[in-house]
Amino acid sequence: MGIKLLVVDDHPLSRLGLVELIQRRMPNMMVVGEAENGVEAIRLTHELHPDVIIMDIQMPVMNGIEATRRIMSERPETGILVFSMELDKSFVEESLIAGARGYLCKLAVDFTEMETAICTVANNEIYLDSKISELIVKEYLLQFHNQSPSPSKLLTIREREIVQMIADGFNSKEIASKLEVSDKTIQVHRHNVMKKLNLNSVAALTKYALREGLTTSF
Repeated sequence: MGIKLLVVDDHPLSRLGLVELIQRRMPNMMVVGEAENGVEAIRLTHELHPDVIIMDIQMPVMNGIEATRRIMSERPETGILVFSMELDKSFVEESLIAGARGYLCKLAVDFTEMETAICTVANNEIYLDSKISELIVKEYLLQFHNQSPSPSKLLTIREREIVQMIADGFNSKEIASKLEVSDKTIQVHRHNVMKKLNLNSVAALTKYALREGLTTSF
Protein backbone atom coordinates (compact mmCIF):
# COMPACT_ATOMS: atom_id res chain seq x y z
CA MET A 1 0.00 0.00 0.00
CA GLY A 2 2.91 2.37 0.60
CA ILE A 3 2.76 5.28 3.02
CA LYS A 4 -0.69 5.81 4.56
CA LEU A 5 -1.61 9.48 4.99
CA LEU A 6 -4.17 11.41 7.02
CA VAL A 7 -4.76 14.96 5.76
CA VAL A 8 -5.93 17.47 8.39
CA ASP A 9 -7.03 20.94 7.27
CA ASP A 10 -10.12 23.00 8.06
CA HIS A 11 -10.28 24.49 4.54
CA PRO A 12 -12.06 22.05 2.19
CA LEU A 13 -10.43 23.42 -0.97
CA SER A 14 -6.94 23.20 0.50
CA ARG A 15 -7.63 19.68 1.69
CA LEU A 16 -9.08 18.64 -1.68
CA GLY A 17 -6.15 20.13 -3.59
CA LEU A 18 -3.60 18.33 -1.42
CA VAL A 19 -5.41 15.01 -1.65
CA GLU A 20 -5.67 15.27 -5.45
CA LEU A 21 -1.98 16.17 -5.69
CA ILE A 22 -1.01 13.12 -3.67
CA GLN A 23 -3.29 10.81 -5.64
CA ARG A 24 -2.02 12.07 -9.02
CA ARG A 25 1.68 12.53 -8.37
CA MET A 26 2.66 10.21 -5.50
CA PRO A 27 1.82 6.59 -6.39
CA ASN A 28 3.71 5.25 -3.38
CA MET A 29 1.31 7.04 -1.00
CA MET A 30 -2.36 6.68 -0.15
CA VAL A 31 -4.69 9.10 1.63
CA VAL A 32 -6.70 6.94 4.05
CA GLY A 33 -8.60 9.78 5.70
CA GLU A 34 -9.36 13.49 5.98
CA ALA A 35 -10.12 15.65 9.02
CA GLU A 36 -11.08 19.30 9.49
CA ASN A 37 -9.92 19.80 13.07
CA GLY A 38 -7.68 18.33 15.76
CA VAL A 39 -10.42 16.32 17.47
CA GLU A 40 -11.27 14.50 14.22
CA ALA A 41 -7.56 13.99 13.59
CA ILE A 42 -7.14 12.19 16.92
CA ARG A 43 -10.18 9.98 16.31
CA LEU A 44 -9.14 9.03 12.78
CA THR A 45 -5.59 8.34 13.88
CA HIS A 46 -6.88 5.68 16.25
CA GLU A 47 -9.21 4.24 13.62
CA LEU A 48 -6.97 4.34 10.53
CA HIS A 49 -3.41 4.12 11.92
CA PRO A 50 -1.81 6.45 9.33
CA ASP A 51 1.95 6.44 8.90
CA VAL A 52 2.08 10.21 8.44
CA ILE A 53 -0.38 12.98 9.30
CA ILE A 54 -0.22 16.18 7.26
CA MET A 55 -1.37 18.66 9.91
CA ASP A 56 -2.54 22.25 9.61
CA ILE A 57 -2.13 24.46 12.70
CA GLN A 58 -4.90 27.04 12.81
CA MET A 59 -8.15 25.05 13.05
CA PRO A 60 -11.41 25.30 15.02
CA VAL A 61 -12.34 22.99 17.93
CA MET A 62 -8.70 21.94 18.46
CA ASN A 63 -5.60 23.38 16.81
CA GLY A 64 -2.92 21.28 15.14
CA ILE A 65 -0.28 21.76 17.83
CA GLU A 66 -2.54 20.45 20.61
CA ALA A 67 -3.67 17.59 18.38
CA THR A 68 -0.04 16.74 17.66
CA ARG A 69 0.76 16.72 21.37
CA ARG A 70 -2.11 14.34 22.15
CA ILE A 71 -1.43 12.03 19.22
CA MET A 72 2.24 11.76 20.18
CA SER A 73 1.31 10.83 23.75
CA GLU A 74 -0.92 8.00 22.48
CA ARG A 75 0.66 6.92 19.18
CA PRO A 76 4.29 8.15 19.17
CA GLU A 77 5.11 6.00 16.15
CA THR A 78 2.96 8.28 13.97
CA GLY A 79 4.87 10.85 11.92
CA ILE A 80 3.39 14.34 11.87
CA LEU A 81 4.25 16.84 9.15
CA VAL A 82 2.94 20.33 9.86
CA PHE A 83 1.70 22.06 6.70
CA SER A 84 0.81 25.63 7.53
CA MET A 85 0.64 29.23 6.32
CA GLU A 86 2.31 30.28 9.59
CA LEU A 87 5.91 31.33 8.99
CA ASP A 88 6.73 32.13 12.60
CA LYS A 89 9.48 30.73 14.84
CA SER A 90 7.15 30.24 17.79
CA PHE A 91 4.80 28.02 15.76
CA VAL A 92 7.73 25.97 14.49
CA GLU A 93 9.17 25.53 17.98
CA GLU A 94 5.83 24.61 19.53
CA SER A 95 5.12 22.12 16.76
CA LEU A 96 8.48 20.37 17.12
CA ILE A 97 8.25 20.36 20.93
CA ALA A 98 4.77 18.82 20.61
CA GLY A 99 6.30 16.00 18.58
CA ALA A 100 6.01 16.96 14.91
CA ARG A 101 8.86 15.68 12.74
CA GLY A 102 8.49 18.18 9.93
CA TYR A 103 7.29 21.65 9.05
CA LEU A 104 6.39 22.96 5.59
CA CYS A 105 5.20 26.45 4.73
CA LYS A 106 2.25 26.42 2.32
CA LEU A 107 3.53 29.58 0.65
CA ALA A 108 6.51 27.97 -1.05
CA VAL A 109 6.22 24.25 -1.53
CA ASP A 110 5.90 22.06 -4.63
CA PHE A 111 4.91 18.43 -4.97
CA THR A 112 8.53 17.25 -5.10
CA GLU A 113 9.35 18.82 -1.75
CA MET A 114 6.08 17.61 -0.27
CA GLU A 115 6.91 14.05 -1.32
CA THR A 116 10.43 14.34 0.09
CA ALA A 117 9.09 15.74 3.36
CA ILE A 118 6.53 12.95 3.74
CA CYS A 119 9.12 10.24 3.09
CA THR A 120 11.57 11.86 5.51
CA VAL A 121 8.98 12.05 8.28
CA ALA A 122 7.86 8.48 7.57
CA ASN A 123 11.47 7.39 8.13
CA ASN A 124 11.39 8.99 11.59
CA GLU A 125 13.64 11.87 10.52
CA ILE A 126 13.23 15.66 10.72
CA TYR A 127 12.34 17.77 7.69
CA LEU A 128 12.18 21.58 7.61
CA ASP A 129 11.72 23.47 4.37
CA SER A 130 14.25 26.12 3.33
CA LYS A 131 12.18 29.07 4.58
CA ILE A 132 11.79 27.49 8.01
CA SER A 133 15.47 26.56 8.20
CA GLU A 134 16.45 30.10 7.24
CA LEU A 135 14.10 31.52 9.89
CA ILE A 136 15.58 29.34 12.62
CA VAL A 137 19.19 30.05 11.64
CA LYS A 138 18.58 33.81 11.52
CA GLU A 139 16.96 33.73 14.96
CA TYR A 140 19.84 31.70 16.36
CA LEU A 141 22.44 34.08 14.94
CA LEU A 142 20.52 37.08 16.29
CA GLN A 143 20.46 35.57 19.77
CA PHE A 144 24.13 34.63 19.49
CA HIS A 145 25.21 38.14 18.51
CA ASN A 146 23.08 39.69 21.26
CA GLN A 147 24.78 37.63 23.95
CA SER A 148 27.42 39.40 26.01
CA PRO A 149 30.84 37.85 25.36
CA SER A 150 32.52 36.07 28.27
CA PRO A 151 35.28 38.19 29.89
CA SER A 152 37.99 35.79 28.70
CA LYS A 153 37.01 36.49 25.07
CA LEU A 154 37.96 40.12 25.60
CA LEU A 155 41.60 39.12 26.02
CA THR A 156 44.08 39.31 23.17
CA ILE A 157 46.05 36.23 22.11
CA ARG A 158 49.15 37.53 23.92
CA GLU A 159 47.15 38.31 27.06
CA ARG A 160 45.69 34.81 27.11
CA GLU A 161 49.19 33.39 26.69
CA ILE A 162 50.43 35.39 29.67
CA VAL A 163 47.44 34.36 31.80
CA GLN A 164 48.17 30.72 30.98
CA MET A 165 51.78 31.12 32.12
CA ILE A 166 50.74 32.88 35.34
CA ALA A 167 48.27 30.07 36.07
CA ASP A 168 51.07 27.54 35.40
CA GLY A 169 53.16 29.19 38.11
CA PHE A 170 55.62 31.35 36.18
CA ASN A 171 56.52 34.78 37.57
CA SER A 172 56.86 37.97 35.52
CA LYS A 173 60.60 37.61 34.90
CA GLU A 174 60.23 34.01 33.73
CA ILE A 175 57.38 34.94 31.42
CA ALA A 176 59.35 37.88 30.03
CA SER A 177 62.28 35.59 29.33
CA LYS A 178 60.13 33.01 27.56
CA LEU A 179 58.41 35.63 25.42
CA GLU A 180 61.61 37.62 24.90
CA VAL A 181 60.16 40.90 26.14
CA SER A 182 60.89 43.11 29.14
CA ASP A 183 59.61 42.45 32.64
CA LYS A 184 57.85 45.84 32.49
CA THR A 185 55.95 44.77 29.35
CA ILE A 186 54.64 41.69 31.15
CA GLN A 187 53.56 43.80 34.11
CA VAL A 188 51.66 46.14 31.80
CA HIS A 189 49.92 43.15 30.15
CA ARG A 190 49.05 41.71 33.54
CA HIS A 191 47.62 45.03 34.69
CA ASN A 192 45.47 45.26 31.55
CA VAL A 193 44.24 41.69 31.95
CA MET A 194 43.26 42.19 35.59
CA LYS A 195 41.45 45.40 34.66
CA LYS A 196 39.50 43.66 31.86
CA LEU A 197 38.56 40.78 34.15
CA ASN A 198 37.90 43.03 37.15
CA LEU A 199 40.38 41.13 39.36
CA ASN A 200 42.64 42.64 42.00
CA SER A 201 45.34 40.05 42.71
CA VAL A 202 47.52 37.44 41.02
CA ALA A 203 45.87 34.78 43.18
CA ALA A 204 42.43 35.80 41.91
CA LEU A 205 43.77 35.81 38.35
CA THR A 206 45.17 32.30 38.81
CA LYS A 207 41.85 31.00 40.17
CA TYR A 208 40.00 32.59 37.27
CA ALA A 209 42.37 31.04 34.74
CA LEU A 210 41.94 27.59 36.27
CA ARG A 211 38.15 27.96 36.35
CA GLU A 212 37.96 29.10 32.74
CA GLY A 213 40.43 26.53 31.45
CA LEU A 214 43.04 29.16 30.58
CA THR A 215 45.92 26.95 31.62
CA THR A 216 48.11 24.23 30.11
CA SER A 217 48.42 22.36 33.40
CA PHE A 218 46.64 19.03 33.93
